[in-house]
Amino acid sequence: MCTHSSNTLQLVNLAISYLSLMNKQIITTAAVLGMLAVIAGAFGAHSLKAVVSAQDLDVWKTAVQYQFYHVLAMLLLAVLGKEGKLNVKASYYLFLFGIVLFSGSLYLLSCRTALGWGLPTAIGIITPIGGLLFILGWLMLFVNALRSKNA
Repeated sequence: MCTHSSNTLQLVNLAISYLSLMNKQIITTAAVLGMLAVIAGAFGAHSLKAVVSAQDLDVWKTAVQYQFYHVLAMLLLAVLGKEGKLNVKASYYLFLFGIVLFSGSLYLLSCRTALGWGLPTAIGIITPIGGLLFILGWLMLFVNALRSKNA
């Protein structure tokens, strides 16, 4: 067998290994963030209700809701990225950091009064940045779907 064929086979095997690792990373991240969203939702419904305003509770619920939406989107990425049918890496990272910034900032904002934290409301500027990351994640998914021959 010629060296060229052997190198090509090695590259294919390396790509398959990478896809499997990326897929595992996406699924494990989604599982942890999904679990945390369930915990956050239950905490909001049962514990926060008594110590924050109705408006702050609505902010908390929005954070949980968008975290769940993008956890489910990550699971979709794992399915679409399996076997290299679609390049999902950019969308994965955009969704991940979107959750951290969007939902994370909303969690902090909704609890700041109850915790006695003097967080400035300016922390709310982080929320739209997280929202922009969500939008870019969906845009990258769209662009990659258009580029893909296998999707």
